[in-house]
Amino acid sequence: MANIQAIRGMVDLLPEQTAVWQYVEQIMAQLTAAYGYQEIRFPIVEQTELFKRSIGEVTDIVEKEMYTFEDRNGESLTLRPEGTAGCVRACIQNGLVSQGTVQRLWYSGPMFRYERPQKGRQRQFHQIGVEAFGLASPDIDAEVILMTARLWQRLGISDHVTLQLNSIGSLEARANFRQALVEYLSENKDRLDDDSLRRLESNPLRILDSKSEETQKLLDGAPDLFDYLDEESLAHFSSLKKLLNAAGVSYEINSRLVRGLDYYGKTVFEWVTDKLGAQGTVCAGGRYDGLVEQLGGKSTPAVGFAMGIERLTLLLQATASVPASVQDRIDVYVVAGAEESLQCATVGLVEQLREALPGLRILKHCGGGSFKSQMKKANKSGAKLALILNEDELSSKEVTLRFLSAFAGEELGEHRRVSFDLLAHQLGTLFALNS
Repeated sequence: MANIQAIRGMVDLLPEQTAVWQYVEQIMAQLTAAYGYQEIRFPIVEQTELFKRSIGEVTDIVEKEMYTFEDRNGESLTLRPEGTAGCVRACIQNGLVSQGTVQRLWYSGPMFRYERPQKGRQRQFHQIGVEAFGLASPDIDAEVILMTARLWQRLGISDHVTLQLNSIGSLEARANFRQALVEYLSENKDRLDDDSLRRLESNPLRILDSKSEETQKLLDGAPDLFDYLDEESLAHFSSLKKLLNAAGVSYEINSRLVRGLDYYGKTVFEWVTDKLGAQGTVCAGGRYDGLVEQLGGKSTPAVGFAMGIERLTLLLQATASVPASVQDRIDVYVVAGAEESLQCATVGLVEQLREALPGLRILKHCGGGSFKSQMKKANKSGAKLALILNEDELSSKEVTLRFLSAFAGEELGEHRRVSFDLLAHQLGTLFALNS
């Protein structure tokens, strides 16, 4: 009988990978808390209509990428392809957004899109998202961008990402620009790639980020979106740029950046890298002032972003930005004789250490074996320190500490005896847990 395999595009995360994911998630949780954002969690399955109304029925996501099915009651349900729509629905339903209410929220979890799997793009992928509701001024746009800039700084990848910035204006401005763009492109249909031809009538603004070199050359002579922006959007964008300049955040203006979802307006941005090949967008977002009202709530300004954890961890690995300590599984490997009295004493001692030093990562050897075989496993474990308890140590109520790596000023192979009473303090000092 053939082994059952994972579904194509839905991959397993093995322990060596989850360590990096936990590192990213921990830093992001600390960062959002520092900026005053609270976590929200919402279902991975929503009514299909939610995504049709928010993302747009003529977008690639809704037309051909969503995992949609009917439940036993005949209701059309969809695995969420992105997080903003579900977050907005949850806020409306639970009364978190109303006139004058400000909410700063973040979330993380799996999203689903039926795409061709490739490096950095899976059918089940994971995102961390941030959404801010109730603030219309450009300083909140600056805040969410500054948060991402600080994240790159914390992760050590600031030199490997570039901020691209644009304004796509009001609905009326985009409608006027769209008409001019369609007229121009219609006169040059013979130079458009197949994908752009398909989008010409349904979603022509997406042609602006076509990957076709010939189409991009054609767009050099196309109308410029900035020429159609309304005064309010221009003033908003000007203020945003001044705020970013004041904070020392560099950016590039990309007038062809429009984002792929219908709900965006005014500010849009992407953080891109050249370290991941074709999958160069690490984080993207913008302002979506009309979405709350569009989904049945009261008119509420909003802005946010989402970043793919898969691509972010790939970037960390590609740029050697993962600290060595992230891959460390344990600090102390505990070796003890097989005698029942030793095993009982060791269990009690280890549990006392875990109680006193909850930040210490301790692996107790299980399954018996000779002292020599246990020490071989201790050396292979990656632990910095072995804690050894034999009959001689037990009789004097001491343990032997053997340094398996050079750290805390001690040489590799050095060892010392420590009494039971002082062990927690000694380990806390060595691992800087009680300083």
